[in-house]
Amino acid sequence: MDEAPLFPRPHPWGVRTEAEARALQQRLARLVRTEPLDAQAVRWVGGVDVSARDGRLRAAVVVWDCLEGHMRHQATAQAPEPMPYRPGFLSFREIPVIQQAWERLTQRPEVLLVDGHGVAHPRGLGIAAHLGVLLDWPTVGVAKRRLVGRLAHPLGPTRGSRAALLWQGRVIGMAVRTRDRVKPVWVSVGHRVTLDDAVALVLRCSRYRLPEPIRAAHRLAGSWPATDATH
Repeated sequence: MDEAPLFPRPHPWGVRTEAEARALQQRLARLVRTEPLDAQAVRWVGGVDVSARDGRLRAAVVVWDCLEGHMRHQATAQAPEPMPYRPGFLSFREIPVIQQAWERLTQRPEVLLVDGHGVAHPRGLGIAAHLGVLLDWPTVGVAKRRLVGRLAHPLGPTRGSRAALLWQGRVIGMAVRTRDRVKPVWVSVGHRVTLDDAVALVLRCSRYRLPEPIRAAHRLAGSWPATDATH
């Protein structure tokens, strides 16, 4: 009898083994593009987060109005958990349900902030980069923990302090202090943004440690109502 696949329902590019998933990540990482984004001119910023409960995942995508400072649109989706969490392969677990929520949005954001890494990943394709390539949409990875790399220099204690994250001789992201004397977030390019613009956007959207669009998505993803809806 064949063993059950490690990745039973990943996304439109089906893979069944970890080796196939690694190869796919390496191939899709070559499709990541960096493009200028005027972070100060962006108004509609998306936030993405996923929660898990009792073998199910719940994704939330919100559209945050940076001028008015509140959420304008939201969409959620629930689905069975396709696989357990595996470090380095978060996108295969979460992107399918994120896609469902994305398709329910009535307004698209100009750029997406994703709770997770972009290119600051062992194979250059964390969930923010993977999602960005899949949607061909500007995305930024905003992670709470470092996955790979080391800091180029110590990080200062005040809001706005930053230090480059180095991996294999190149800059793959930035540690950014979004609030005085609070743990930094790890910002990296997802797709169709530059690192400088990604950092500027994260700081613009942050009052606390995490940017407001991700905070709103986190609250929505964790609310677990009986049904999902779009607003």
